[in-house]
Amino acid sequence: MIHFFKKPVSHIALPEKFTYPFLYTPHPLCVLAAEEVKEYITSRKEWQDELTLGKMFGVLVIMQETEGATKKDTDKDTEKGTEEGGRIGYLAAFSGNLAGKNLHTYFVPPVYDLLQPQGFFKIEEEQISAINIRINELENSASCLESKEKWKIETEQAQAELNHAKAELKAAKEDREARRRSSPGISEEEQATLIRESQYQKAEYKRKEKAWKKRLEELEAEVSRFKSEIESLKAERKERSAALQQKLFGQFRMLNAKGEAKDLCTIFEQTVRKVPPAGAGECALPKLLQYAYLHQLKPLAMAEFWWGDSPKNEIRHHGYYYPSCKGKCEPILQHMLQGLEVDENPLLDNVHKDTELETVFEDEWLVLVNKPAGMLSVPGKAEDMDSVYHRLKKKYPDATGPMIVHRLDMATSGLLLVAKTKEVHQHLQAQFENRSIKKRYIALLDGVIAETGKTGKISLPLCLNPLDRPRQMVNEEYGKEAVTEYQIITNSRSCTRIAFYPLTGRTHQLRVHAAHPKGLNCPILGDELYGKKADRLYLHAEYIEFRHPVYGDIICIHKEPEF
Repeated sequence: MIHFFKKPVSHIALPEKFTYPFLYTPHPLCVLAAEEVKEYITSRKEWQDELTLGKMFGVLVIMQETEGATKKDTDKDTEKGTEEGGRIGYLAAFSGNLAGKNLHTYFVPPVYDLLQPQGFFKIEEEQISAINIRINELENSASCLESKEKWKIETEQAQAELNHAKAELKAAKEDREARRRSSPGISEEEQATLIRESQYQKAEYKRKEKAWKKRLEELEAEVSRFKSEIESLKAERKERSAALQQKLFGQFRMLNAKGEAKDLCTIFEQTVRKVPPAGAGECALPKLLQYAYLHQLKPLAMAEFWWGDSPKNEIRHHGYYYPSCKGKCEPILQHMLQGLEVDENPLLDNVHKDTELETVFEDEWLVLVNKPAGMLSVPGKAEDMDSVYHRLKKKYPDATGPMIVHRLDMATSGLLLVAKTKEVHQHLQAQFENRSIKKRYIALLDGVIAETGKTGKISLPLCLNPLDRPRQMVNEEYGKEAVTEYQIITNSRSCTRIAFYPLTGRTHQLRVHAAHPKGLNCPILGDELYGKKADRLYLHAEYIEFRHPVYGDIICIHKEPEF
């Protein structure tokens, strides 16, 4: 499973620390390893149809430690990547399974092979499949469908007959009342006849109602017999599935660099969701680390890349590198990386500690600042992190209310509107809610998409991807309306300059609408969540137009981007 580089790599410096897997630039050795993996999977023609649908692959650069290795050995064996203390190579893995199997030559095995034919998972899965088949047979059996149809038809027939009988009772009662009114001197005998007639008709209705009730109860009992059996099978299926899932998660005993092992249930019981999500432990990086620890290989760096078409809801581009997912992998990797010296989260680095926040417009009631890329609009979970809010709260200690009226992503630069009083904040927020505030963003797209001057509108509903925060995804069922108008400004050989006019204000709206296949299918340059990392995210809030909350004038502010 260990692969040694085809090209000399001794001239490439080894990473000082292991990759921070949730935000990284691939190390040159990882890029070389990924290119070799791409070459291999391209050669496997029998996989191409499946791979076209999309799959995540990963590489782990490792050192295979050897006793007595010296610098002299290094000079003799550069092609194999020998370093002092060991040989440099890499491992490869895919997420989930491939071609219906977990085990393939070239790739590391799964932490637990749930597809092994004689394993408990496949055996129990067959039992659950048998229950599914029985449920389907019962639900679609001729006798079950016939019972349901007969109950439905006769229920409707009973309702119609009883309604008709009620109408006849009512008509007969009205007729008797009319006869009584037309004959004031009606005899006692005639009166008794009318009463007997009323009693007989009511008794007849009761007999008919009772007969139908009995008949429908018989039919309903027949339907309930099928329903009860089906519900019992569904309850058994649910119980078996839950037990199987728990037993399966217990087989995933994840190692770390200290040699400690924890199963998935133990790892996830400390999280908000408490239980592991489906597919936990089957992503590429956990497989790679597990294999490295089991075989005493030292992990040096990692990278994961997407191969094939983008999924329906998520955004993935062929050949692009992506961070590890948060929902399934973050709790696992927090355990598995213990014992390794790992790079710091780049977002925790205060790159603007010496940057003065530029004020573009200010009066007694509000202020507009030019937020630099890489600074938070408001503090996140780490309350002590630098942000526009922190800066302005310190500058205006007497300001009231939340101050920040709207937000820009940390990676986005541009105009940010801030209120000095609670009342002004409420007034400006109301303008955002009724969509009377106009905004324009300028961006560089990583590719050429259309001719200069072209305009259009994108409408793709967005919601949070709960298994990969903070990514957003397109979802027709749960997503909130998100609408963006755009105009192409200029094109170069590799980039498109574009103006965005958001009509709604969803999280990552412009970034997703640019990158998604149903949008422009061309990510914003430097978008490491939905595209490729660069020196920055090339997205800038250039223009804002709003009504002043105090004196009512229309305020138009413009700040050109630095790119």
